[in-house]
Amino acid sequence: MQSLQLRNESLVEIATFLVRRWSERENITVEFSDKIETKTRLKENRVILTPIEKRIGDNFQRYRQFRTSLWYEAMRIKFCKKILSNDHAFGFILNTMETRRVEQLGRKLWKGMDEEIIFNYAYMFVSRPQLHTVYGKARIVEAFYQYFMFGAFKGEIQSSHFERIKNASEFAKKIIDESIERKYDTEWLEKNVNKIIKILDIDSLLTIPVSLPFMKAGMIISEEELLKFLTVISKNKEGDFGKIDPKAALSGDNIYDEYKVLLDENKKNDNKGLTSESIGVQIPTVTNVDETVIYDMNLINNLKIKFRELKSEWKEQHLSSGDEFDEENYIEGNEPFFTDVKKSIKTRIVILLDHSSSIAADALEYKKATLALCEVLAYLKVKFAVYAFSTKNRSVVCWSVKPDNVKWNRVTAKRLAQIVANGSTPLAEVYDKIFPILQSKRPDIFLTLTDGEPSDPDAVRNRIKSLKRLGISMIALGLGPNTVRATTIANNLRYLGYEKTMAVSRLHDIPSRVIRILDAGT
Repeated sequence: MQSLQLRNESLVEIATFLVRRWSERENITVEFSDKIETKTRLKENRVILTPIEKRIGDNFQRYRQFRTSLWYEAMRIKFCKKILSNDHAFGFILNTMETRRVEQLGRKLWKGMDEEIIFNYAYMFVSRPQLHTVYGKARIVEAFYQYFMFGAFKGEIQSSHFERIKNASEFAKKIIDESIERKYDTEWLEKNVNKIIKILDIDSLLTIPVSLPFMKAGMIISEEELLKFLTVISKNKEGDFGKIDPKAALSGDNIYDEYKVLLDENKKNDNKGLTSESIGVQIPTVTNVDETVIYDMNLINNLKIKFRELKSEWKEQHLSSGDEFDEENYIEGNEPFFTDVKKSIKTRIVILLDHSSSIAADALEYKKATLALCEVLAYLKVKFAVYAFSTKNRSVVCWSVKPDNVKWNRVTAKRLAQIVANGSTPLAEVYDKIFPILQSKRPDIFLTLTDGEPSDPDAVRNRIKSLKRLGISMIALGLGPNTVRATTIANNLRYLGYEKTMAVSRLHDIPSRVIRILDAGT
């Protein structure tokens, strides 16, 4: 089990879910960077994390560190007014104090985090530099950090420096306790940083050397060594956390089930056979995208209500014979019996979204409508895949938004959100790129949503014939700014050989129109 690793895409999904849940902020995005330390940019609603493979320990231990560091960033988002740079002593000390403050506040909300925090402390301590490797007065700041955070030093410190560090640490703890008791925030802590700097006898602009956990990436310490660190940390932290069993913190039993589920899902989603890259289809990879902007919850909820009978798989119908007699219908001259008829959508569909430049002006509403469609298809348990096309660096790109073997989730929504509408409508070239997937999967319906006419109609006509020979029903949905234009686009598409073409002038009508197509096919 430990040899298996989680893909960054899976980690972004779980990280985004957790940070939003913990911080209670729905617009936070998460990304990985191996160039900078883990940090949160409050103004950008963005969390930047150290990649999991750059951390110390085995895969499960790395996951636990990743998860706890994410919790700290979520608590910063929830409780901090500002986060300064760690490059200089002033910002470094303020952020260090804020770490302790948000930790105490966060533990009151998330009482099950204590063992994970202690476990993370052990690895944080392991990753800190030996004091003799830090030069000048930066050594005093590093020693203050170690003593304040862990209650111990890595290496030795001069006795005169120790007194200053001890006094500064005690003062910092007193300030944090007072801030929590009186419900003061970051700005009040910031006013007291200069007092700590004065106690330490350093310059507030003193440059702080970078000290990151991934400087020792790949290093694995034995369980015996780790248990020693955990024993020291849990003892030193007893005043804050109470008694924590080092062995329980080491095992991580309360997190392992979660980790195992993630590994199992990760394994299920591994591509089998054809891979997107091998056939010229790309996967959007940008992670710092706020997908919440394309969630129209009113539209999604209204659609779910509208099609809930398909969700239940049962629909009441009036017939000439049936299970029960309906007197009112009989008196009104309608079919007198009603019966429950099982309804379910078994049709497998692949959807292709036109993201040419002509859609750019309405790209946001277009994405809201197509995302709502995906949400409802997932709600109805329809087996579907979503692809899109646009032009990037003067070349047409076919994007994989959601393969048919992957669940619709925040990661797939993030993929849709980041596609930029650009370029023409080279449908023939796009069909060529996606043909191997369609040939392999053989969906019942291949639906193309487009607001323009293809660059090469004859080539498109030939591709449509090839796909129809595979037994795939080819349908096109023409999008236009008004009814006349939408109808014209749909009529032009009909001459290309599609079995059915439709027109939509209001983007919000897309989901209903598509679901009716699927319902009609049941």
